Amino acid sequence: MSFASVMVYVDPEQQEEGQIAVAEGIASRFGASILGVSAIATEPTIAAEGVIIQETTAEDLERIRATLSAKEAWFRRIVRLPGEKVEWRSAIGFPTEFLAEQARAADLVVVKRKQHRTYHPRYLDSAGAMLRMGCPTLSVPDGVTQLAGDRIVIGWKDTREARLAVREALPFLTRASKVTIAEICTPDEQDAAHLRVRDVAGYLGRHGVNCEHEVRVHTAEPDAGYLIRLATDVGADLIVTGGYGHSRLGEWMFGGMTQSLLRQAQVCLLMVH
Repeated sequence: MSFASVMVYVDPEQQEEGQIAVAEGIASRFGASILGVSAIATEPTIAAEGVIIQETTAEDLERIRATLSAKEAWFRRIVRLPGEKVEWRSAIGFPTEFLAEQARAADLVVVKRKQHRTYHPRYLDSAGAMLRMGCPTLSVPDGVTQLAGDRIVIGWKDTREARLAVREALPFLTRASKVTIAEICTPDEQDAAHLRVRDVAGYLGRHGVNCEHEVRVHTAEPDAGYLIRLATDVGADLIVTGGYGHSRLGEWMFGGMTQSLLRQAQVCLLMVH
C-alpha cells in the first residue's frame, strides 16, 4: 500500500509552509511525486443601468498570471524533493472547482483547514472540495507542519464513507505502530458495535495493522469531542473518518461529527466522501 502522487492546494496569498511541508513529508516517505495546485478567480463583471462599471481587464489578467507564476517559484523553492518529483498546476478560475478537477491526478489531496465561513466561490472551500473529489483528503490545521502518523485513531461508523476512508488510509495505517478504532453508539447497539469494530480490526490485522478497538455509548460529551480527546490520550496526530455532507442550493452542508471535527480538531484529519 502506497501513495504515488500527493496533491497540495497552495493559496496564492500563502506565506507559511504549513500543509505544503506535510505534503512534502508524505511524498518523501512514500517516494511519491508532489503536485502543487493554485487558482485565482477574476472579479465578476458589474453593470448598472446597462453601463459596465467593473470588469476584468487585460492588465488584471496579467497581474493574476504574475501572481500565480511567483507562487509557483516560491513553491518549487521551499519543496526540497528532486525536480522531477515536483509539478505545478494553476489556473485563472474558481479554486474549489479547479482543485476538484485536478484531483483526478492524485492518490491523496492535502489542504489547509480553514475555519468555517460563509461560502465564497473566489476562495477555496476545502471541506466542500473534499465532498466532490472522490479521493482521500488530508486536512491540516494551522500550525501543523509534519505528520508522523505513528499512532492513528479511526472514527468508525458502519457506512460507505467510513469503509472508503479506512481503505484509502491503508498506506498510513500499515506503517503506524498502533491504530485505535472507536465507534460511538446508542446503548441498545453495543453488541452490534463490538462486532463491527472487531470486524474492522480483523480486516486491518490481515493487512498487518496493529489494532485495538473500543465502543463508547453516547454521553453528554459530543462525539467529535470524544474522538479528539481519544487522539490526545493515545498520542495520535491523525484521525481517519468518513466525510458526511450534502449540497443544498450550491453550498455544502455537513453533519454534526464532520463539521465539529473540522472546526475543533488540532490534528490532521483524513476524510473520504
